[in-house]
Amino acid sequence: MPVIGFHNSHEQVHPAALLTAVQHAEDVGFTAAMCSDHLTPWNPRQGESGFAWSWLGAAMATTGLPFGAVNAPGQRYHPVIVAQAVATLGAMFPGRFWVALGSGEAMNEHVTGDKWPPKQARDARLRECVDVIRALLAGEEVTHDGLVRVERAKIYTLPEVQPALIAPAVSVATARNGADWADGLVTINQPHDKLREMIAAYRDAGGQGKLVLQVHVSWDPDPDRALGIAHDQWRSNVFPPPLCWDLDSPEAFEQASAHVAPEHVTDAVRVSADLGQHTAWLQEYLDLGFDEIYLHHVGKEQRPFLDAFGEHVLPQLGVTAAAPVAAIDPPGPAENLRPRVDPVPAP
Repeated sequence: MPVIGFHNSHEQVHPAALLTAVQHAEDVGFTAAMCSDHLTPWNPRQGESGFAWSWLGAAMATTGLPFGAVNAPGQRYHPVIVAQAVATLGAMFPGRFWVALGSGEAMNEHVTGDKWPPKQARDARLRECVDVIRALLAGEEVTHDGLVRVERAKIYTLPEVQPALIAPAVSVATARNGADWADGLVTINQPHDKLREMIAAYRDAGGQGKLVLQVHVSWDPDPDRALGIAHDQWRSNVFPPPLCWDLDSPEAFEQASAHVAPEHVTDAVRVSADLGQHTAWLQEYLDLGFDEIYLHHVGKEQRPFLDAFGEHVLPQLGVTAAAPVAAIDPPGPAENLRPRVDPVPAP
């Protein structure tokens, strides 16, 4: 039986309203939640930038849901700070937190003033960050000198149940690369053949744990309004990598999406006024093998979507509660930390 969760978009909704929304999501039958972690929105019309880690404490204290968050350690966040945040939430809410660790996007990371590295360097940096975070969560003292630097770091408040570290991926190559370190895989709605290929690449490379899918949806009783919501809010999110990684401001995304027609947004967002159609789409994703699906209604108003899906969609899918969240393998000792690859030269 599947877990159907509610995705909380900090780029689009004020954190106070988002807190009310996730509480209501639990009331209407959603059994899990996840959230983004952005400094900026994808376009000026989205217009929000709530701090995910402050919000997560409030959300987890006022619901009983398990939560996940998407985070990019290595530039805007030092991995020691990420590990401390993960440890604290894990200690306060045992078995209820996981984090997806990715290589990030320039729009959030450029603010440090450091150079935005090429993808190969970002992936290598992420792998070092994962090792640092795992060792710290194991209670080790960590010193590391590589693409990230750590000196004698140690976290004293540790969770009894180590939170899962999930690999986020939008490409087959990234899914394959995450298999050797991740406790699961999370991706976004894409064509079925692409999703099958990603799952196979992850599993064939030894990837373990749960398969998680975030699905962007737009629903309104009026089909024209459903399409209009998707076009207004999410047309800046139709670009594949590397463009979506490298644009560095909401204004840049707005300019790039100026000529995106409404019908082209349906490649990235499941748009329909028909709740039966939404149910069928979600069942197709479950049939592909995903264990958990997190629904992101791309509009700024969440309650009508939550009420409609809670009444008409979730009961059709046999939604169940999530199992306790935990890392699969214990972290290795900190003394084994070392750069995974040689430094990557500038292109």
